[in-house]
Amino acid sequence: MKNHAATVAEWWRTVSLYTDQTGANISRTVLIAGEYSDRKYSQGSELSRLTVQQVIANSVKSAPFPVEHKNGVYLILTSEDVRMQDFCRAVCGFHYFTFPSMVGYTLPYAWVGNSGRQCPEVCAYPFAVPAYMKGGGMGAVEAPNGDVGVDGMISVIGHELAELSSNPLVNAWYAGEDPTAPTEIGDLCEGLYGTGGGGGYMGQVMRDGKGRTYNMNGRRGRKFLVQWIWNPLIKACSGPNALD
Repeated sequence: MKNHAATVAEWWRTVSLYTDQTGANISRTVLIAGEYSDRKYSQGSELSRLTVQQVIANSVKSAPFPVEHKNGVYLILTSEDVRMQDFCRAVCGFHYFTFPSMVGYTLPYAWVGNSGRQCPEVCAYPFAVPAYMKGGGMGAVEAPNGDVGVDGMISVIGHELAELSSNPLVNAWYAGEDPTAPTEIGDLCEGLYGTGGGGGYMGQVMRDGKGRTYNMNGRRGRKFLVQWIWNPLIKACSGPNALD
């Protein structure tokens, strides 16, 4: 299957369909405004949901790292040797907002970890599969960039950025009755990557000449496999590689 029109930008257009209370849409443009590297592991290699906020606090104190209250979101990525509270057991990523008492500001943020050494069969699926699936059913597929841990992170990053943008302070868009345990626009489509997906089947995706699996194209020839998200107009999961 080939679909050269399936792009990361087209995937994000679905996110931009969501609006705030004033009716303004989420921006179609996402820019990296700054980066901060905590190479010395200031909070150690075992993090909690509180200590990760201290990492953010350190970053906003390091000029010229920008602090943007209105249009900015903060993404924390950790390497494969860093352990996070509930990682692999309950989460592959999460989003929340910082506490002014810790960071000095209320800033929406998301965390995503590299599961390559810890639980690729959980957080880098379908590039790795649980042992019980190896005897039958769908086997692991080839990661589009050749790195199971990082390729797995990319889909989780998309998931969390979409939810962070549509529900930044955990009081905006979600499904279900409980705002403390919301089902958000990524949760509704987890495991779906193409048309016909569901019930453990990822859906129809693409493969390149080396057998690597992807469903959208990035810049400079990059390819990615990123889960679909909930489309508020058609009230169904959708992605740029949809066949219908």
